[in-house]
Amino acid sequence: MSEIERLTLRGTNVDLAADAIGPADGQPVLFLHGSGQTRQSWGKALLEAARHGYRAISMDLRGHGDSGWSPDGQYSLTVFADDLRTVLAALDQPPVIVGASLGGLVAMIVAAADPSAIRALVLVDITAHVDMDGAQEVIAFMSAGADGFASVEDAADAVAAYLPHRERPASSKGLARNLRLRDGRYYWHWDPAFMSMGADPKQQAEGPSVLEMAARDLTIPTLLIRGGRSRIVTEEGARAFMELVPHADYVHIDGAHHMVAGDANDAFNDAVIAFVDRQAG
Repeated sequence: MSEIERLTLRGTNVDLAADAIGPADGQPVLFLHGSGQTRQSWGKALLEAARHGYRAISMDLRGHGDSGWSPDGQYSLTVFADDLRTVLAALDQPPVIVGASLGGLVAMIVAAADPSAIRALVLVDITAHVDMDGAQEVIAFMSAGADGFASVEDAADAVAAYLPHRERPASSKGLARNLRLRDGRYYWHWDPAFMSMGADPKQQAEGPSVLEMAARDLTIPTLLIRGGRSRIVTEEGARAFMELVPHADYVHIDGAHHMVAGDANDAFNDAVIAFVDRQAG
């Protein structure tokens, strides 16, 4: 297998960092991470897609990882969607998009408005309706690190408390890639201004209806993957989504929480590759 290539993609007014692997002429599979995560979140999924002959690309959304931060400090689904449209226009062919959480919402909005730009869509534990109790848990975890950590181990402690179901890694080396040292403290590698995204009253009022309309307008092949123990997408929420998008496929992965790819990597990869194979066949 070829080595992972580091790419710089262009958003609307920022550079976006990306990794790519697999044949240049292969069907593109674009992985988009969730809030507060980075392109590193996909790990083995990227390699597995490339192993099956696809051009696998994982991208840091603006304000995350090694991508640029919004010059005006503004973050919204519209801004992220505009970035994605710019990236899609530069690709040789429409990709299959695998979007987790925030990445999935952004891809759903773009796919609904311009179905020719995306070949197929995989939504990873996200729908047009989010369970707010679960969402508040995510927000609380992200907010708790706003003042940084004294050490990488302190950050690892915070992750372990947030994800008690996962075995704690023997080394915190991987976690260190998601932290940056500033003024003697370790901060998550995303723009603190991103936390104001959900504070926009207009977005709070319009967001759910906008997302529901986007779901109803989906015409491309779609797969919803839900973690069986997710607190973001309930089983009822998944059923409601299937009513909005009756042509969609649905995979329920027992034991996985919101971050399905990290909780049940093999089952997740199997579901994604089987779906992509059907679209690319």
